[in-house]
Order: sequence, then structure tokens, then C-alpha cells
Amino acid sequence: MRPQFANQLLDCVLLLCVLLPLARLSAQSNEVLGEVELVGSTKVEKTSGVWIDGQYVGYLEELNGSKKILLLPGAHDIVVRQGGYKDFDQKVVMQPGEKQVIRVTMAKDFRVQLPTITAEVKLSVSPDRAAVFVDGVFVGHVAEFRGVGKALLVAPGKHKITISLPGYQSFETEITLAANQKYELKTDLIKGGVPQT
Repeated sequence: MRPQFANQLLDCVLLLCVLLPLARLSAQSNEVLGEVELVGSTKVEKTSGVWIDGQYVGYLEELNGSKKILLLPGAHDIVVRQGGYKDFDQKVVMQPGEKQVIRVTMAKDFRVQLPTITAEVKLSVSPDRAAVFVDGVFVGHVAEFRGVGKALLVAPGKHKITISLPGYQSFETEITLAANQKYELKTDLIKGGVPQT
């Protein structure tokens, strides 16, 4: 019985010898990354989409905790978008282990004219944090357009709707809507997609 215990003990010691250097290496690699915290004071900022170096990463309010923004050292372009507002564009240069806090303020884009007659699109899409684009323009994330009393309002006519999220295949469809028409779009995004810009 003793030799078996000795073998198990030896196996545990060998396993520790392999895992400890890996744990140290993992901790060191985290010290290389810098963190960016985006802060918005109104619902407009908090629900705005965030792009890092041209890649959609989520909406501002959700980018914390396990979804916080960690970047490699160097220059990065951060863009925050919301339908009907001008893009907030900020260039950052990250140092290893640095944390930068950026205050995001969205300014109304008065060139955007909202339609007086609309059609309504209800979204039932999973995951509900995915970005929604209408005719190539970011308009929000799915959760903003689902549920009681919530819908995406668009002008009557033909529209291309794209729903995209990193790690999932993008979903695209074209719909033609009449004035005051109500339409429901249902889909589940499929994991494993190619990142969309």
C-alpha cells in the first residue's frame, strides 16, 4: 500500500511542478495588458456600441467585470456609436499594466432626420447584447428593441438588417415594410463566426 501512496504523492508533486510555472506565466502576461474603463452618465452613452480598432466589442454599460476592456500596449482607436448621435472617437496609447478612464459624451447629430411615418420591428434575438445595424448604420443592441413597449422604428420601405457579435456568425436579412406595419424578427446567432468590422 505504501508504494501506491508514494506514487500518488510523486504524481501530485510532478503536477505542481508543471502547473506553478504556467500560473506564474499567466499572471505575468496579465501585467502586460492595460485596461480602459469607459464611463457614460446618461442612458444614451450607456447603451452606445463600442468599437476597438474597428471591432465591435459590446455596449458601454456591459464592458466591465469579466467583460472589461484589456488592451495590448500601443496605440488603439476607440469609437463609441449610437443612432442619431455623432461618433465619439478617442485615440489611446496604452502602457503595460496601465488603467485609463475615458468619459464618453455623445452629441446629437442634427443632420439625422427621423421619419414621421414609421414601421415597427420587434427583435427576439439571442444573445441580446448583439449589435443591430439598419442599412449599415449602428442603431443599438438587441436588448433595446425587445420586450413590452420596445421596438426598432424604421421608415417604410426596404431595409437591410444585420445583427453582429464577436464570436458569432452575423445574421443578415432584407425586409420591406409598409407604413405602420409591425414585424417580428426572431433568430439565434450561431457561435463561431468570423469577426465583422
